[in-house]
Amino acid sequence: MKTSTKVTSIVIIFFLIIATVIIGRTMIGNHFKKKFSKRPPPGIIVTTTQERVFENVISTYGTATPIQTQSFKIEKYEILKPINFNQKVKKGEVIADLKNRKIIAQFDGVIGKREFSEDIEVSKSSLLINLEDTSSIYCDVDIPEIFVPFIKVGLPVDIKFSGYKNKIYNGEVESFASRISEDTRALATRIKMDNSSGEILPGSFLEISIKYDVRIGLGAPDTSTVVEGENIFIYKVDDKNKVMKTKVTIGDRYLGFVEILNGLNDGDKIVAEGTKKVRPNLTIRPIEKGAKNKQGNSSWGKKNKSKKAEEKKSNFDWLKNLFKKSEKEKK
Repeated sequence: MKTSTKVTSIVIIFFLIIATVIIGRTMIGNHFKKKFSKRPPPGIIVTTTQERVFENVISTYGTATPIQTQSFKIEKYEILKPINFNQKVKKGEVIADLKNRKIIAQFDGVIGKREFSEDIEVSKSSLLINLEDTSSIYCDVDIPEIFVPFIKVGLPVDIKFSGYKNKIYNGEVESFASRISEDTRALATRIKMDNSSGEILPGSFLEISIKYDVRIGLGAPDTSTVVEGENIFIYKVDDKNKVMKTKVTIGDRYLGFVEILNGLNDGDKIVAEGTKKVRPNLTIRPIEKGAKNKQGNSSWGKKNKSKKAEEKKSNFDWLKNLFKKSEKEKK
């Protein structure tokens, strides 16, 4: 009987241990489940799709040339009065007063001097001066034949000059050749721009960007796209802030935006940044793109801080009470 009683006790104790482990694991699991379920949805940067300008660009370069130029060769001994170089003159004004004649401006322009080098023979006894009309500048460029079907008179052109790096000048395609060069396999094209400010000097190196196929299309930030093989997706956010993975068809990329051809509509709310943190059917806390992230001021964070502060206070209450008792005893 004693042996059977011992066996029974061991079995009971064994089952009690197993039951305790199971109950303990269940309670711990429920504790963590409640703890993590209190976490708010993750803050994700979102934006809305909207129509914007898309365009294709042909980039090339060329040299600034004045719209009109007239050159004069003068013997130095003929000059009666000093010539005012780099000065603007109007049509009909005297450019140079010489012994036997006067040189008259045929158009408005600026007087310039050539042949500055002492090594040039002509500079010893003669002087070459230019009258240049820089109110308009043209630039001849070569367009690769692959872009020839898109070249038309009047196409808008953005022009950059290294002297003013942050400034963009406006121009247009004035004309182009009737045939492609056999040597360069390119089409000679003339770009014209207004230079009434006189900021661009003749001979300047110009960066040319010819715009073609300018159109209005639906756009989204290129950071919102997710590429999976040959397919492209964008996370769309519904009215309940739930994320849906949406397949889209895209066109060209331009200035940080991608053209949406199919899959989304104007005004749809989408995930703009942080696509790696998102998964389908996830509920998020949307943060408008450009807005400051105020997640640190959320009530959830404050509650956690207050709870931690209370715990710290309770942990050290016994120490405070100890000091109070010792003070009373001294008194």
